[in-house]
Amino acid sequence: MTMSASKLTRLRDYASLMRLDKPIGIFLLLWPTLWALLIASEGKPDLKIVLIFVAGVILMRSAGCVINDYADRDFDRHVSRTQNRPLATGRVSTGEAKILFAILCLLAFVLVLQLNLLTIGLSVIGALLAAIYPFMKRVTHLPQVFLGIAFGWSVPMAFAAQTGSVPQIAWLMFVGTVLWATAYDTMYAMVDREDDRVLGLKSTALLFGESDRQIIGIIQVMLLACLLMIGHQAELGMIYYLSVLLAAGLLAWQQYLIRFREREACFQAFLNNNWFGAVIFLGILFDYMFTQAA
Repeated sequence: MTMSASKLTRLRDYASLMRLDKPIGIFLLLWPTLWALLIASEGKPDLKIVLIFVAGVILMRSAGCVINDYADRDFDRHVSRTQNRPLATGRVSTGEAKILFAILCLLAFVLVLQLNLLTIGLSVIGALLAAIYPFMKRVTHLPQVFLGIAFGWSVPMAFAAQTGSVPQIAWLMFVGTVLWATAYDTMYAMVDREDDRVLGLKSTALLFGESDRQIIGIIQVMLLACLLMIGHQAELGMIYYLSVLLAAGLLAWQQYLIRFREREACFQAFLNNNWFGAVIFLGILFDYMFTQAA
């Protein structure tokens, strides 16, 4: 009985290290992937490809969390929000974390082997981006941009898997995803701004300083412009543009939340981006279902 309880505790620690109890990161990576699969297939994605990408998103986001906590293990002990993470407390060893990271990456690679050669090649770059990202906050004030590149890489991969090519619209969606991630991860960085300053870590929240809200707003306007161009290039209809309008309202709400730069409000603004991604996804899906079908 004691052995069973011990094993269950270990599994919970591993799940916590992979952040399975906090799936927001999975959704933020999944939404642009689904946008891309829908547009690449004109609303009729291959079910096998969809399932492979959904599973791949879960595995690679989990792997990203493991390597992130491995990289930050000495810093996390000094930050109230992260001091109870499994690596920071020693509940999971660094050796176990490296093994878990390798297993997750291997499982994701086994999945991608079911797809074409172009997608496999792009996946290697994606894995490198995921492994390098956690160390960026030590060398640049733009780790949020690098996160956007890592998250956005699922877009060309999705087009490659569905169509065997990466057309211009795929790179436009990639740029849009980078902009989106830079905006929402800056809000996330605003939560830890003072801790990062003390620890000597870098972020866009520190780089932007008192101009953070204005610069986030500019990035959000650029994101909306990208979404409008995507709709034009994909020949989407009114339902999609209504979803972009609703998404713009969500961005305005996020600006309202961060107006005083309070930690909890900034975190809520970050979480709100899950709804932003869902609204755009539903706009694309319903547009293909109803407008394009007609």
